[in-house]
Amino acid sequence: MKERQRSGASTDMKKSKSSHQWLKTHEDDEYVKRARAEGYRSRASYKLLEIDARFNLLKPGATVIDLGAAPGGWCQVVIEKIGPQGTLIGIDLLEMEPIPGVTFIQGDFTEADPFEKLLASLDGRPVDLVFSDMAPNLSGVKNIDQPRAAHLVELSIDFADQVLRPGGGLVCKCFEGDGIQEIRQQYRARYGTVVNFKPKASRDKSRELYLVGQNFSDTDTNRIESR
Repeated sequence: MKERQRSGASTDMKKSKSSHQWLKTHEDDEYVKRARAEGYRSRASYKLLEIDARFNLLKPGATVIDLGAAPGGWCQVVIEKIGPQGTLIGIDLLEMEPIPGVTFIQGDFTEADPFEKLLASLDGRPVDLVFSDMAPNLSGVKNIDQPRAAHLVELSIDFADQVLRPGGGLVCKCFEGDGIQEIRQQYRARYGTVVNFKPKASRDKSRELYLVGQNFSDTDTNRIESR
């Protein structure tokens, strides 16, 4: 009995030490510090700033949809770039504190009611860009996390098929591993230009990258493949 107690205490100490180390690494992170100093809600804002600097995606007056928008770091960057003439709609299962100029819908973008609300918010405007910085809640088990992450990307591709104007673009967070080649093939079937990009703001140990698709081709073939 005592041995079990000591084992449990040892496990708790390891967890506590691991949590403390993560917190210290997070607090020391350059982009966390910059986000706090510059008023961004998330260090992820700097990933989108790098993506846009490289690909020049965000134009004044553009119409943009941000999937998985909470807590709003990407929305902050987008609204700065597209200005008051632009339209930005964010959607997420989680709540998000309001951001001036951003229309936010709380719900699952794959379900009918939130999707209809999104279409109503667009009011017939063609969509220039769809962004997805979504990731599943990670379990730490690669064989579980990778398929979940890939599924989110596939849902984003399907969503973009339905709303993007011809010539539009899609940016999705992906993770290197099983299924990534199939995702790249889906991108190449739809977009004239497809680039893999890992921002400097991505953590060094992370397998994340962003697939940037530009010049969307709105064809019946795309829509059939997406189902």
